[in-house]
Amino acid sequence: MSSLSASEPRPLSEQLGRAWNAFWFVPTNARGLAVIRIATAALGLLLWASYANDLQQWFGPEGVVSPSVIDSWRSSYGISLFDSATTAASLWALYAVGFVAFAALLVGIGTPFAAIAAAVLWVSLLHRGPMLVQPADDLLVILLWCLVIGRSGDAISLDARLRAIRKLPEAGPSVRNRLALSLLGVHASGIAVAAVLSQLKGDVWWDGTAAWWLVSGRDQAAGTLMAALAESDYLTNFVTHAITLFEIVFAAGVWVAGLRGFVVTMGLFGWPLIGLLSGDLLWGCGMATLGLAWAPPAWFAGRPALFAGR
Repeated sequence: MSSLSASEPRPLSEQLGRAWNAFWFVPTNARGLAVIRIATAALGLLLWASYANDLQQWFGPEGVVSPSVIDSWRSSYGISLFDSATTAASLWALYAVGFVAFAALLVGIGTPFAAIAAAVLWVSLLHRGPMLVQPADDLLVILLWCLVIGRSGDAISLDARLRAIRKLPEAGPSVRNRLALSLLGVHASGIAVAAVLSQLKGDVWWDGTAAWWLVSGRDQAAGTLMAALAESDYLTNFVTHAITLFEIVFAAGVWVAGLRGFVVTMGLFGWPLIGLLSGDLLWGCGMATLGLAWAPPAWFAGRPALFAGR
């Protein structure tokens, strides 16, 4: 049987197969993933540092989270390198190694090993105190393991600089980069969908009062915003429904090539604002970082194409 001519429509199964392969397996350069690496490492350093003041109080030899407490919270498959840190000195030493791993990931030195070390140490810290885990912590897990899959050190890194100094060939596009970006993108869209579905089950999102409840009971820093929302039903309703609409547009819009530049740009501002409103700015920054996986390649090609769709 002769092959299809260029003018003849291809079977649906073939079109789907080509789209699937293009989404997951087309070799991609590392610049976009490198930007995500830098943002992830910065987020990781902030979250890692947040444990410093209470590290001994929580996990030290006389800490609140004792082995018996962990057993009642942690699943049977949960393991942690911090379980072996049974003295104050060993706990601080392991904690310091985590700082080094995130710093190395930030500047891109020994990037493959830094990504693995940061991911393993971060998961270990969360497994050491599972009752302390916040939404931003879970987002960092996703980001780190996707960086383990990709080759983010091939660009915007000391690794790349050292490679150039040694006059080695520049690293080319890689299937691993495409796979990592696609996994990050699917997670970004999926989390937005989950947020919308969760909101649609709550009456406060339907009656427009959810924005007020998000800021109520918070510290005095949120007092001005809470007062403004309390004084205006219109403002409260607008903010509440704008959040849901934004999440719907983000979840669906990233799958439309012509809209991606606009939607990702919107996400860079929208997610941190939602995080700030809900009292978890780092979660919002993590979502904005996840959204960068959908950014058009032109963003990272040195051309001024902020709203480019392709």
